[in-house]
Amino acid sequence: MAYLELHDIKKSYYLGNEAFPVLKGLNLSFEQGEFVSILGESGGGKTTLMNIIGGLDSNYTGDVVLNGQSLRHDTNKQLDAYRRQTIGFIFQNFNLISHLTVLQNVMVSLEMTTLTRKQQEDRARELLNQVGLAEHIKKFPNQLSGGQKQRVAIARALASDPEIIIADEPTGALDSQNTQEILELLDQIATDGKLVITVTHSQTVANYGTRIVRLTDGQISEDQQIKQPYQVGNENELSTHTLKFTATLKMALENMRYNLKRNILIIIGAAIGIFSVIVMLGLGNGVQGYINHEIYSQVNPNALQIAKNVSDSESANPNKISMQSKDKNRLRKIKHVKNVADGYYVQGGSQLRLGRKTAAVSFMQTFNPTILKKSITKGSAPKNGQILLTKEIAAKLNKKHPYSLIGKKITFYQNTLNRQKRPVTLSKTLTVSGVAKANTGSTSMTYQTMKAIYQAKKIKIQPNFVTLEVTGSVKNVKPVQNKIKTYRNSRHKQQYTITGVGGFVDTLNTYINLAVNVLATIAGISLLVSAIMIIVVLYISVSERTKEIGILRALGASKGSIRNLFFSEAFFIGLFSSILAIGLAEGLAAVANHIAQSGIHYQIMQIVPGNILFGVIVSIVISLLAALAPAGKAARLDPIESLSYE
Repeated sequence: MAYLELHDIKKSYYLGNEAFPVLKGLNLSFEQGEFVSILGESGGGKTTLMNIIGGLDSNYTGDVVLNGQSLRHDTNKQLDAYRRQTIGFIFQNFNLISHLTVLQNVMVSLEMTTLTRKQQEDRARELLNQVGLAEHIKKFPNQLSGGQKQRVAIARALASDPEIIIADEPTGALDSQNTQEILELLDQIATDGKLVITVTHSQTVANYGTRIVRLTDGQISEDQQIKQPYQVGNENELSTHTLKFTATLKMALENMRYNLKRNILIIIGAAIGIFSVIVMLGLGNGVQGYINHEIYSQVNPNALQIAKNVSDSESANPNKISMQSKDKNRLRKIKHVKNVADGYYVQGGSQLRLGRKTAAVSFMQTFNPTILKKSITKGSAPKNGQILLTKEIAAKLNKKHPYSLIGKKITFYQNTLNRQKRPVTLSKTLTVSGVAKANTGSTSMTYQTMKAIYQAKKIKIQPNFVTLEVTGSVKNVKPVQNKIKTYRNSRHKQQYTITGVGGFVDTLNTYINLAVNVLATIAGISLLVSAIMIIVVLYISVSERTKEIGILRALGASKGSIRNLFFSEAFFIGLFSSILAIGLAEGLAAVANHIAQSGIHYQIMQIVPGNILFGVIVSIVISLLAALAPAGKAARLDPIESLSYE
């Protein structure tokens, strides 16, 4: 049984429904160590026959048998493996990849072997040394002569140590001297025991081999052995695989470097959309943070004041407005509530006196957790027997030096009704504990102090509000408020009124986030433009690299590897775009925050790691999605048509 056999190979091309036969039932057999020349005129079917033998064309009738195994029904993956492991192509027009160096062109085939990176490079250098190009490994194909290019093609064909070398008009573009040198190399390959099949229309070239097969009008007209075949060599011991993703990444980087200027413009264009989104998100973080900072500096967002929800007629009845033990127990059981403190307020009828100066207090309440201690400008929170003044009230008693009141005694007066509903004036000398900001809370004292003032006139008071402290973040305030709102009184109305900024802050943050997301979405429209731009660029890249795709398929790269090649390019476009966008956004943030610090003393643009990660992911995902169609088109290209593409 011969090493390679062709059984009744027929192939036709169609124009409409009309068939044009090219191969008309060929039967041939080949042995290892042969140097066979397929001789014939142009258009006689020589190249078609080579494509069938090389596993590039499976649209034929008949059978190709290698070592007793038919290739006729092999899948695309099996044919890819056949080309990688068994076939080495040498083309008339060299078919080198222009953006790769001489060494890298040979390495492409070796990337599909199981050799280590160092072993691959060593073998590539050794092969280039054999073909006389050791000094040219760093050059690009456009820096070589025709003969040198063909030598690179031969080294690449030998890289995976295939058993069959197919050379399609290997000397057609060379002068006589280079032709002689290339034929000597091919003859040397045959002497190593490999099967060398050349396609030529030159009788001189054909006479150089061991056997001539003349092809005329799609049929074999002559099969002549002119020399004895060479001795069979050792079998191929290299294992192969399709291009790995890491290899396609490297090739994508090389291509991007080769077209650097164009790719820089693409990356800048794609970065604009990501930059806009990151800036909007960072600005939203800053604005939200600034508003929260201003609110939190004034009041405690995790504190709520709860009072009975009563009608106007009931508001004068202490029993109706007081918070009973059952009310406080109910509130304590709510999730995230850690403390319930008694409180009391009076509206109107209060007065403070220092010497001859007096100050009316429109609203007086007991000190509670809604008043932040950091809002006390000077002094401290009130203890029993003390009173905390707002700056506004302190200025009424001492306009020039309001803070000098701290530690001094002032008299507190309160007009109220006793148990007999008769007017009575309460009074108590208190020590000023501190002065708070004018817009913070109200003048206040402890609940025990307030209770003692009333008890001095034998008037018993009950808390008319309580203060809840909510654990955790301000986000827990809203659920607590919602729970309190579910409680109903006998009139089926909401039983309690709630005073506190926590829920408002949470709602405000929600609206801010909504506004920021809307702005980010609007900014993100530019991402659509970026995606369209990437799609167009990758389609152009597919067109520009059509021949490269054909070369890679001929070397045994699978459709998946071709697809990954363009996904790799899209990945790098997305990655580099996001890096540029982040750099620009961080630069803008630095400038904006420098200006904001001098004005509002706050960083108005806060780009957090989550924004950066979001930008990177979105940029890469959009680029990969944009690559779907171009990558799919590249993978579907016919390798034969791709190799002939100009």
